[in-house]
Amino acid sequence: MSYRVLARTYRSNTFEEIVGQEPIATTLTNAISSGRVHHGYLFTGTRGVGKTSMARILAKALNCSAADSPTIKPCCKCESCLTTAEGEDVDVVEIDAASNTGVDNIRELRSNAAFRPARSRFKVYIIDEVHMLSTGAFNALLKTLEEPPPHVKFVLATTEPEKVPATIQSRCQRFDFRAIDATAIASHLQRILDAEKIEAEEAVLRRIARLANGSMRDAVSLLDKLLSYEANHLTSQIADEVIPPPHDELASAVVEAVADRDPAAALQALDHALQSGRTVERFCDHLVEHVRTLMLLKVCGWETDLVDVAAGVRPGLVEQAGHFDAPTYVYMIALLEELRRNVKFSGAARALADAAVVRLAMSSQFSDINQLIDELDDGEDAPPPARKKTNSAPIEDVLPGMEPPTKRDRGSTSARRPTSGKANTANLAARSQPTQVASADRERVERDPFVQRVKEAVEGTLRDVRPAKRVSEPDVGVNVPEGMDDNG
Repeated sequence: MSYRVLARTYRSNTFEEIVGQEPIATTLTNAISSGRVHHGYLFTGTRGVGKTSMARILAKALNCSAADSPTIKPCCKCESCLTTAEGEDVDVVEIDAASNTGVDNIRELRSNAAFRPARSRFKVYIIDEVHMLSTGAFNALLKTLEEPPPHVKFVLATTEPEKVPATIQSRCQRFDFRAIDATAIASHLQRILDAEKIEAEEAVLRRIARLANGSMRDAVSLLDKLLSYEANHLTSQIADEVIPPPHDELASAVVEAVADRDPAAALQALDHALQSGRTVERFCDHLVEHVRTLMLLKVCGWETDLVDVAAGVRPGLVEQAGHFDAPTYVYMIALLEELRRNVKFSGAARALADAAVVRLAMSSQFSDINQLIDELDDGEDAPPPARKKTNSAPIEDVLPGMEPPTKRDRGSTSARRPTSGKANTANLAARSQPTQVASADRERVERDPFVQRVKEAVEGTLRDVRPAKRVSEPDVGVNVPEGMDDNG
């Protein structure tokens, strides 16, 4: 007899055996008990979280021949339950939408749906990866999905719900399957090992659960892989030889080295991560997600619901999140995302990754710009605070004795020519001794006619702002064009 993999042998057969999707199982059992079973369901979620298993359990609950009516506890022993669990029941039709994408396939489904089931109460259509259907196939399915015969039930499953048209989703009850918690995965793996009478260290089960990334099928497949290497006692040493370390451990090692400001250790951690078989782009994804988790824990607190991690892992992440402040995490995410985009189209992806890690590790401190400005203001030679750019020059830049710039010449140094040597000396003295102007003095200055004329000149109206009285001394360094008197 051929070997039956663990993922099929220990697949959930009843609603009570479902792991990690208890709210959905409760909703469906209540619908069966109250006789309010919908004609169409849409199951969405990542791979290996129980979408197809839940669809088969629902079909068994509707068609179990050991009960007189739909039941929440199928017997799993009658012919209907056994064939449905294997995907071979004539009245439970499983369709792979990836290979049946055309309109003709949906037309055949519609024509067959009109006939009553051969031996069961309902004819159940389970369409897996429904997002792969073509636009014409979706349109052909609309009418039948909205008003199917009373003996027909539809269960649509997909990993990409955004590709399912809204017209399809509105005709179904949608259930979003969550990623399964690592603790729940480890507990289920322990039950499998107990049934197989195999011993394993707890650390091995935790590593498998974290590597599965929320997928029960991936976790059971990894366990099957380990049992192929050693079928009696699983140890951490065996796990290190057969399966790679979890991505969060690798990312955590890089972040720890960055926090210690040790570029060499950061490069070693990056090399260890890439040597485990991960590509640079894939590890960048893991590193960005890890830094995002730390940022959320830092900003929102350790009890936040925005971080979906196992309870046993959370304390270590909270401790690591205290190494940096929130602006630093924002900077790190921006830098890593830029790296992720660049390595896609670069032939030197490893060099870019090494450079980014060294850049992070050698940034001795990350300070807010406001903090830096405050530190500069506290010094003796602190420059005045930066002024907001406007369309017109500030009033203090137009000093007495300076010709205001025109629209064409504004911004150039040649637009402000000194009218005399004495005026130029006074201007330099005024610039070297800045003073603080009170609000009352500023209002008085702004009401001054001379200042108002200067403001008009700055705003674009060319006026002569020099005194009307002729200057007795000749101007120094001013070339007056012929035909223009001193009044301009």
